[in-house]
Amino acid sequence: MQSLNRNGVSITQTPGEEKFVKYRSGAFKGRTFYQYDFRHTDGELFSTVAKTLAECRHRRNEWIAKKEQNNNP
Repeated sequence: MQSLNRNGVSITQTPGEEKFVKYRSGAFKGRTFYQYDFRHTDGELFSTVAKTLAECRHRRNEWIAKKEQNNNP
């Protein structure tokens, strides 16, 4: 399986960059999942696993909206 980590560190390093890999999980009867990383422009890393890439991006967008809301009270 391809990985988004090298020596325990995300390979998603460029601000604004997203990376993902699709994999089959043996732990969940061979279901397909996406491992997703996004490096925000402030350098913070968002990472999630979901059944679809669209769900990963939806979660990322919610995370970004929450960050922006917390930074602009």
